[in-house]
Amino acid sequence: MLIDSIKKEINCKIVYYGPALSGKTTNLKYIFDKLNPNHRGELVSVDTKGERTLFFDFLPVEIKLPGGFKVRFHLYTVPGQFFYKASRRLVLRGADGLVYVADSSASRMESNLQILVEMVQTLRDYNNPLERLPLVMQYNKRDASDAMPVNELEAKLNKWNAPHVESIAINGVGVFQTLDLITKMVLKDIVHKAGVK
Repeated sequence: MLIDSIKKEINCKIVYYGPALSGKTTNLKYIFDKLNPNHRGELVSVDTKGERTLFFDFLPVEIKLPGGFKVRFHLYTVPGQFFYKASRRLVLRGADGLVYVADSSASRMESNLQILVEMVQTLRDYNNPLERLPLVMQYNKRDASDAMPVNELEAKLNKWNAPHVESIAINGVGVFQTLDLITKMVLKDIVHKAGVK
């Protein structure tokens, strides 16, 4: 979080984290398409042949607070493929809030767990443990034929008792609910940590 008291600007970083093809980029693309252009910047997406997001998607979303402060949320995604661990570590640095996008399919549980464990360890390495950060769990692909019951996903993935959202990001279901939850949580955290009102 960067606060400029002179310009009355606050910049926050929200990272959408999760395994490959879980719906992280789909979330950001849907947000970009539906938001009023006056309230968002450009969507920067670095793709490679045959892969989805190689590095990150970055979409600044701006809101105004009482008292004249302007808050800009920088939304990032990480590449989910296991061999892009270094890129994920880099994007995660300095995160003010996290959305963990899990694939609801039973066949993807191992990938969900592996990437989640990696995220938790990376945050510890940065001396920014997950327990200190706003977190929303998004259980995506609820329309999958082998989608696990939410209570099972919660038991396996959400030991922090973070709020969760069921989603079908490709259709926009749960996308803005997730964004609304994480931005409110990050704003509350800003007020708590920095005393901005």
